Amino acid sequence: MVKLVIDMMGGDNGSNATIGGVKKFLESHDDCEIIAVGDEKELEPIKDIVKIIPSESVLPMECGVMQAMRQRDSSVFKAVSAVNEEKADGVISAGSTGAFLSLATLITKKIEGVERPALISPFPTKVAGKYAVLLDIGASSENSPEDLKQFAVMGQAYCKAVFGNQNPKTYLICNGTEEGKGNELSKKTYALLKEDPNFKGYIEGRHVLDGEADVVVFDGFTGNVFLKTAEGVAKMIGGMMKDAFKHSLCTKIGYLFARRGFKPMLKTMDYKKVGGALLVGVNTVAVKAHGNSDPDSFAASIEVAYKLCKNQVVDKIKENLK
Repeated sequence: MVKLVIDMMGGDNGSNATIGGVKKFLESHDDCEIIAVGDEKELEPIKDIVKIIPSESVLPMECGVMQAMRQRDSSVFKAVSAVNEEKADGVISAGSTGAFLSLATLITKKIEGVERPALISPFPTKVAGKYAVLLDIGASSENSPEDLKQFAVMGQAYCKAVFGNQNPKTYLICNGTEEGKGNELSKKTYALLKEDPNFKGYIEGRHVLDGEADVVVFDGFTGNVFLKTAEGVAKMIGGMMKDAFKHSLCTKIGYLFARRGFKPMLKTMDYKKVGGALLVGVNTVAVKAHGNSDPDSFAASIEVAYKLCKNQVVDKIKENLK
């Protein structure tokens, strides 16, 4: 039995999204216990299928670390604390990224030997069914070469645990592929990674999702920029395609013939279907759901946490770090 704690109040859409997500997830999972943290009145619709821990407040999205630590009656603080108190396997939140990551790090603690946790997520590539594991995509804004080397190790461990890939091809993001390219951080990290047999060198941003790379290492600032750019481009292309097919009667008829080919592509490009990102490097499965999650995407985030717990990804990362 997997036990998950959920911050039900975080996110742009509040409990409307999280309640719907929990209901959808539990329809197909009878081996998972959900502990829901939030306003008791709002969580009334699911009181018979989950355990409820009441909370009094919700942290704003722009919340800082100090406010997150002081406001102990918030849903996210109580949710992260409940991981230890309830001996849960993982925690999920769509709320403030900074607050959630800081609390997960401070309360559940870093894995021994980890200097800096990272946000990690699998991204769909142009190869059907193939994912590229990217990290860090926003847990930090500044990193050292040693941090990035550790990200590579943790990314490989994730790839082994989740996808069964024992030799994940690992790349370092850069503005070129030649060994001498990049800034000081890139060059020093490259030197540290050269001895890793899975390290294949630099990769440019335009090739990250080609399907060749299994793990791509970013510093947190660059990774977050890449993440949001990719989301924006996918949304823009999807919208432009819809507008193009609505242009005239002929294009609408054309869509009837082409939609069977386009639907899988649009589904692949929908970032909400990926679910949440894992904070790797802490002693629990801590999944950050998208702030704008709807019920479907929040259910996908719970599914991510559930699978990571079933795969014992934290234990496997600890083994790999040794």
